[in-house]
Amino acid sequence: MSLDSQDSPSPSFNRDWFFPSPSFFHQSPPKPPKPHRRFSTASKHSPDSNLSNPPSFRSSSSFSPTTTSKYGRLRRRMEFPRAPDKYSRQHQNDFVLDRKLAVSNEKKQSTEKLSSGSLGHRVRVRWNLAITVAIVITALTSLVHKNFTLHNQVIVLQDQILKLNVRLRACNMLSNVDIFDSVTQEHDDIGYGSDNGLKNLALIVSLTLLSIPVLAFKYIDFVSKSRSSDSALEEVLLNKQLAYRVDVFLSVHPYAKPLALLVATLLVICLGGLALFGVTDDSLADCLWLSWTFVADSGNHANSEGIGPRLVSVSISFGGMLIFAMMLGLVSDAISEKFDSLRKGRSEVVEQNHTLILGWSDKLGSLLNQLAIANESLGGGIVVVMAERDKEEMEMDIAKMEFDFKGTSVICRSGSPLILADLKKVSVSKARAIVVLAEDGNADQSDARALRTVLSLTGVKEGLKGHIVVELSDLDNEVLVKLVGGDLVETVVAHDVIGRLMIQCARQPGLAQIWEDILGFENCEFYIKRWPQLHGMQFEDILISFPDAIPCGIKVASCSGKIILNPEDSYVLQEDDEILVIAEDDDSYAPAALPTVWRGSLPKDFIVRKSAERILFCGWRRDMEDMIMVLDAFLAPGSELWMFNDVPENEREKKLIDGGLDFSRLENIQLVNREGNAVIRRQLESLPLHSFDSSKRLPMVNQVRRGSFSQGSWIGEMQQASDKSVIISEILDPRTKNLLCTSKISDYVLSNELVSMALAMVAEDQQINDVLEELFAEEGNELQIRQADLYLSEGEEMSFYEVLLRARQRREIVIGYRAANAERAVINPPAKTERRRWSLKDAFVVIAEKE
Repeated sequence: MSLDSQDSPSPSFNRDWFFPSPSFFHQSPPKPPKPHRRFSTASKHSPDSNLSNPPSFRSSSSFSPTTTSKYGRLRRRMEFPRAPDKYSRQHQNDFVLDRKLAVSNEKKQSTEKLSSGSLGHRVRVRWNLAITVAIVITALTSLVHKNFTLHNQVIVLQDQILKLNVRLRACNMLSNVDIFDSVTQEHDDIGYGSDNGLKNLALIVSLTLLSIPVLAFKYIDFVSKSRSSDSALEEVLLNKQLAYRVDVFLSVHPYAKPLALLVATLLVICLGGLALFGVTDDSLADCLWLSWTFVADSGNHANSEGIGPRLVSVSISFGGMLIFAMMLGLVSDAISEKFDSLRKGRSEVVEQNHTLILGWSDKLGSLLNQLAIANESLGGGIVVVMAERDKEEMEMDIAKMEFDFKGTSVICRSGSPLILADLKKVSVSKARAIVVLAEDGNADQSDARALRTVLSLTGVKEGLKGHIVVELSDLDNEVLVKLVGGDLVETVVAHDVIGRLMIQCARQPGLAQIWEDILGFENCEFYIKRWPQLHGMQFEDILISFPDAIPCGIKVASCSGKIILNPEDSYVLQEDDEILVIAEDDDSYAPAALPTVWRGSLPKDFIVRKSAERILFCGWRRDMEDMIMVLDAFLAPGSELWMFNDVPENEREKKLIDGGLDFSRLENIQLVNREGNAVIRRQLESLPLHSFDSSKRLPMVNQVRRGSFSQGSWIGEMQQASDKSVIISEILDPRTKNLLCTSKISDYVLSNELVSMALAMVAEDQQINDVLEELFAEEGNELQIRQADLYLSEGEEMSFYEVLLRARQRREIVIGYRAANAERAVINPPAKTERRRWSLKDAFVVIAEKE
């Protein structure tokens, strides 16, 4: 390229580049020409001019200093020899091929770097970190070693001074005592000097042990990363496997965390003791103790002197702070977990001979009350309740119950009766009785859950000490539960018991109160006991042998323990037989000498004939078909059963048939259907209330206020009807009975409370369930209320024993009486030998065969 100006020639700069190929280096290059200089204002080299010059790596340039009028400065011209054309083309081609090969190699290397670039970067970073840590540790070690070297030099100088002192003292410049002390000190110092190597070794060992975990973690991480990059398949990394094993160890073993903390504490104390032994003049035992003080109290290192001791002391104190922080965390977690376990009812119940209740229902309050009364004579007992509810909620609900537990402790636990672990938590194998409550809601689902609970109870490996009392909702499921549970299971069908009880109470006013006294533990109840002194006596004599009890039956040992209610007078008590009595408590009665009792004779011998009755049912029950069958067995032919409820008449027959009722089997009653609601006055007035022998109102919400009622209200209508008929009401809530007392309703049945009483009685004594089943059944014996004219005359003066023996002429057992002016009957009256004047308006409660 040349630059020309109008005024003067300008300097030109020509440059030719030469790129030799790799093959060119293997040739022997020609000798370069001598450089030459020339002055030129403007020149261009032609290709021909360059052919005469051989190729050369050296550049030739010509400098021509000139001056111009305008610029007045020196201009320089540089020239480079140009290679011949044949060499230029060949070398250019070789260069292109070399560049292609270089690009391909770079692509391959970049591909390989992409596959391992990230891994290599991480590995380099981690190794750099490990090297940095190692360098820091080495630097600290060298610093401490240098400190010890200086300290050793000081010790050597002190040794030399001591030796000189010894020599001076040898020359009688010091006393003999001073010589002895110096010699002793010299020997001690020589011994200390011999320990320098041991102290250095202790320091190196402590630092090595301290660096081993860091290097081990780095090595594990490196191996894990290398395996993950080398393996084509997806594998679990080594560090993850080790972390998983540690997690499993800490989770499975309950004492793993405290053990790990103890090991860490011992390691810190040992390593710190070795380090202190290496940097101080103390013995190893003193250093270990000093290390423990640094761990226990981080402020103890403040008195350390010197760089080495202070550095080691701070390190030990820092480790101690971490250890005690972890210890406080473990202790806090353990305490919180324990309190949380206690709060949620997860702790184990360590009891024996306790009553276990599984489930929760509205009958629980009455059941706990009856069990508390039953255990009062023993000074209280233990009742454990386990349900799928929160423990605090259960305890709060029990605390709201309005009765005295009389020394009985109620323990609540959260759990499922279907899980064996939860059953073992409440010591199910050591309980003397287990009560399974039915759930509120669907009867089939409740009985199915009760069946599963019985299966869980029978699956307890340790076995059961006590028996199982199961509350069922449907009579049809009773057979299956007994089949699964065997002899250990006693069933109480709540609907069946209440249905039969209400039928009996509807036919005999006042019977509900008697059942309430017999089933509950507040008054008199059934007890079975063996009395060897009565063996060989007839049942007629046994009847008057107990001043504080009334015998009702015999448990016959020869018939596999079958209980016979109201046996023959001529039955002779055998050796292993037991006597069933009604008494106030199991320890409140005992046989006495036979009193002198005049039997007498009945005033008249007549049979109470059944008459047709008209009964009204208000409401609908799920077991209505069972109640109809029971009524058909009790009532006389020609009786009528009026059914008044809001179920459509065209659906009632279908429901009864689906429930198992066979209309062709009804022999004594005729069904009369009426549709309506008993709480609506005009619908209730459409019924002939005065024509019914008994009216029974089934469960409904009673919204009754205290005080008098107007004659136009439906309660007033019921009051007028009560003068000529019997009105029986079923009450679910015991608090409602106070309201019914103001309405002059003849009688009421506390259904939930009576079922709870039956469950408590069977829980206390398994054999009582056979007695209750017979008293509620259609056949056999039952409780009845008899008028006094069957046994005595007006104004006749007799003792209770004499009335009892007269009733035996009718094959009946008198268990109590109700005076004409009394509101309640007296069961098992005291002073049975005292004579009193009776009235024909009095009534007697007897156990007699069903007519």
